[in-house]
Amino acid sequence: MLKSGERAYVYAKACGIIGKSFVGKRLSRLSGLSRLADLDRLVFPGGRELPERELLVDLERRIIDRTVKQIITLIGSFAKPPRLLEELLRSYEYADLKGALRSLGEGESKIPDFTDLGPFQRVKFQAYPDLAAMLKATEFEFLLRDIGENVKSAGEIEIQTKLDRYYYTRLWDALISLPRRDREGIGKILGEEISLRNSIWALRLRTYYGMNPDEVCARLVSPEIGKGREKRYEGKSFLDDALASLKLPLDNRAAWSKWKRVNMLNRDSEGWRLDPRYFQNAASQYLYRLTRTFFRRRPFSLDTACCFIKLKQFEEDLLTSVAEGLGLGLPGGDIFALMEFQS
Repeated sequence: MLKSGERAYVYAKACGIIGKSFVGKRLSRLSGLSRLADLDRLVFPGGRELPERELLVDLERRIIDRTVKQIITLIGSFAKPPRLLEELLRSYEYADLKGALRSLGEGESKIPDFTDLGPFQRVKFQAYPDLAAMLKATEFEFLLRDIGENVKSAGEIEIQTKLDRYYYTRLWDALISLPRRDREGIGKILGEEISLRNSIWALRLRTYYGMNPDEVCARLVSPEIGKGREKRYEGKSFLDDALASLKLPLDNRAAWSKWKRVNMLNRDSEGWRLDPRYFQNAASQYLYRLTRTFFRRRPFSLDTACCFIKLKQFEEDLLTSVAEGLGLGLPGGDIFALMEFQS
């Protein structure tokens, strides 16, 4: 059981870091930027004198490393960190593992960039390209059984689906092992995240890969929780919204009028086609606002620490997107307009 002193300390620490982060009102400071060096000096006072191409790569890496360091610091504030916090942090490891498997499938001999999670790291990325050595004695050894070492033949989408399903199963299991009072907010957020992830995936697979409903269904994600545990969220399956979308045409917005997530679709226009990228941005912004709402709602529940991790990851995504836009010569205001981002 978490002690009240721990909870109070974590809340104060989280509020202090978020107060200096680029979320909420501080987001407006990004829209006025016009050069990558300006972003560097804003995020990391002093900045670095590097050619712009080098600065972009260097800045993105520092943004990610800073986020991870702050998350690990907060998790370390608990004498015995709740497993849910560790699982949220290890989303970086899953993303890096997907990248490493993609590189292996493409025959790349050089180790791809990865994020060091310190004591929370499981995959031995330094052993790349030896997949068996990378995964030995980790929870990911099942990949060696399921796909072997011939990653290319397994298929990137299938590997991503397998890892996503495994990740969300562990995440949801860690969530429901907590007392209900500690997971009200983060339960809502994760439930919506999984549902929206399935909708995004369904729209992408239909739009970009031309998959039929049966092919899409085989690649959706629902936590595989043991008997007697909560497998549904607010009385609905995590698959409901995605499955409903499979019946709707990609070139007629009016047909989507009764779909639950219709407000996240790109606006109606002549020659309208559904845009999965627009939907993904809208879903991300919705989850961001939901997370901000729950961050301070119940200060001494675990919601605060969980929402802190999510907010820092949203900030990281936004900062790296702004960095990439500035690197292409776009001013900050135009980047925000393209993303249609609202704080």
